[in-house]
Amino acid sequence: MILFPFAKINIGLEVLRKRADNFHDLETIFYPLNLCDILEINKSDTFHFSISGIEIGEFNDENIVVKAYQLMQSNYDLPPVNIHLHKQIPAGAGLGGGSSDAAFTLKGLNKLFELNLDFNVLMGYSSKLGSDCAFFLSNQPVFAEGRGDVISKIEIDIKNYSLVLIKPTISVSTSLAYNGIVPKIPEFSLKESVKLPIQLWKDRIENRFEMGIFDSCPQIKLIKERLYQEGAIFASMSGSGSSVYGLFEVIPLQLKSRFPDCFYWEEKCWF
Repeated sequence: MILFPFAKINIGLEVLRKRADNFHDLETIFYPLNLCDILEINKSDTFHFSISGIEIGEFNDENIVVKAYQLMQSNYDLPPVNIHLHKQIPAGAGLGGGSSDAAFTLKGLNKLFELNLDFNVLMGYSSKLGSDCAFFLSNQPVFAEGRGDVISKIEIDIKNYSLVLIKPTISVSTSLAYNGIVPKIPEFSLKESVKLPIQLWKDRIENRFEMGIFDSCPQIKLIKERLYQEGAIFASMSGSGSSVYGLFEVIPLQLKSRFPDCFYWEEKCWF
């Protein structure tokens, strides 16, 4: 069985308050991309996990995939499987690649062993693996709150735009990102702001992680500034970084050459 765990970007990311459980209450919009990993799961005599593709170094996603299998195995006494993950989504980029791999492992095991678990049951398991895992069980934009695990459908229309995603060679850990956070209630409602023409998003929608990350990683700030210089209608860091995306009416020719040594991805928006 072959599956294609997809990446996401965040459109806006507000950190409202710190919770009693030491997590934070967030508000954000998760938007799915066509950028995917490749996940193969087959029945086997012994359990085996392997990985290829993009080097992910200290941000090794192996554990969360294995944990997803172990979670299902412990509840349903599953036989061994052979899992191979080919990484195409950069790690430490705020794109949710590891969470997506875990969510698709749950979905794949559910189908492979005909467990017939419904969406709500899979949601429950996914929340045990990561705050944003639940999003990857569906494939549409959602408004996320709580730890990022409480999701609801949201209408958003950016189909007339193209997206460019840039990730520099540096990566950002979640712990570093939260070190620079000052929680606050936003001036503007993200749900309402996203309904406005995209030309107005620049002054209304922000990623609360940017300020701290830009101070410690000025290279990321420069990428955002360069995207605006190249004509982006809206640009933002995704998640806790380090990737930055820009939305364009028309992607400039040779834009990729403006970002040497960076991971580069472009696609037509589809919602």
